[in-house]
Amino acid sequence: MFFLAGKIKVGAAGLIHDHVWKILKEFRMIRGVEVACAADMNEPLLERVREYGVKSTYKSYEEMLGKEDLDAVIVYTENSRHAEVTELAAERGVHVMVEKPMAANLEQAQRMFRAAMKSGIKLMINYPAAWYPAIRYAYKLASEGSIGRVYQVRYRAAHEGPKEIGCSKYFYEWLYDERLNGAGAFMDFCCYGANMCRWILGVPEKAVAFGGTYVRDYLAVEDNAVLLMGYERALGISEASWSQIGEGIPPKHTLIMNGGEGVIAARHKVRIYTSEGKGWTVMDPPALEEGYRNGPEHFITCIREDKQPESIVSPSYNRDAQAILEAGLKSMKEDRIVYINELNI
Repeated sequence: MFFLAGKIKVGAAGLIHDHVWKILKEFRMIRGVEVACAADMNEPLLERVREYGVKSTYKSYEEMLGKEDLDAVIVYTENSRHAEVTELAAERGVHVMVEKPMAANLEQAQRMFRAAMKSGIKLMINYPAAWYPAIRYAYKLASEGSIGRVYQVRYRAAHEGPKEIGCSKYFYEWLYDERLNGAGAFMDFCCYGANMCRWILGVPEKAVAFGGTYVRDYLAVEDNAVLLMGYERALGISEASWSQIGEGIPPKHTLIMNGGEGVIAARHKVRIYTSEGKGWTVMDPPALEEGYRNGPEHFITCIREDKQPESIVSPSYNRDAQAILEAGLKSMKEDRIVYINELNI
């Protein structure tokens, strides 16, 4: 039904997520794909997007989806708008790629999941870390048993803060709004660890989280948070910070997997220490294969080959990751352990 052998016409719904500019460059590298139109209420962003070869612009994504004959849409709005754009697109048989996390809350994520399943569209949740060669290779090594049974997964996502690192005002203003983002640093960065733990360990039994505004006093949302995920025989740890200064220790955007026979750490390179080897081995990861090198390429590959986005960027995994985040937020607000089965996913 949705297989497309010819040119694929893509629209951009929203331009207020700064990741969109890199994504547009990646789409331009794919043969037979045209990002033909974009919608945003901010004229300066519409002027900028024309520099990327976008011919038609609109003030609203409703108008764009109503007037344009699109095959796919990429969603770079606030997290809280992901669900309504997905539902509008699904009604028209238009495939959807949204930037992480899936939504601002679980109810919205479930709406997206239902819309995709009912309509049969491809729905992909794009995580930049999904395309890090080191993380892919680390996962492969662990799944092959190189460190034994994995009993702990930790992912730390951190930087100095959206405003401090130079994010645009269009971007950080909604990141700092709990209703639009879903929380603060917790939603922006703990989503990585929730997604990684769902990928590697599965759905946890319970979660507990802590967070607060510890450094950036001008914020009304948390600037640091930790999410702990409890499994029958494993533990997941997701860390978020909008106030980390410097590189190195603690590591930024690093996946660590501990197993009964060793440990793997992955960022730019893969580092592995095994009980057998008795020392660290540092490896350059192999290049990612075609179709898995970045978000746009994988999204278009799924459309052309009529297959669902793979695990870590799939709607089912990310619906589960959103439930983990929901449990964490509930834990922070109610100061207790929250069991995933309380959420009725």
